[in-house]
Amino acid sequence: MAKVVAETGVKKEKGYLYFLDKKGNVSRAMMARGKKKGKAKTQVVAKCGVIREPGYLYFIDKKGNVAMAKMARGGKKRKTKKKTVKKRVVKKKK
Repeated sequence: MAKVVAETGVKKEKGYLYFLDKKGNVSRAMMARGKKKGKAKTQVVAKCGVIREPGYLYFIDKKGNVAMAKMARGGKKRKTKKKTVKKRVVKKKK
């Protein structure tokens, strides 16, 4: 399902969030866990310069490589319920 774009082999440390920055490099930031307030400083871990394509989600997989997967748009279509029409019984007057 996912396709490896760049083999970086980044070793992930606990307490950090790994992501692709605007330039296409693998970066990390300290996760906020109730201690500090404010913006976390980011560090570039690996320079790979990935050029993004629209409609794809880019992420760091378990092996530390940059991978891409097609984004789900619209979800699964639901089945429509058939409307049942009640027939009215009309009594005739004599």
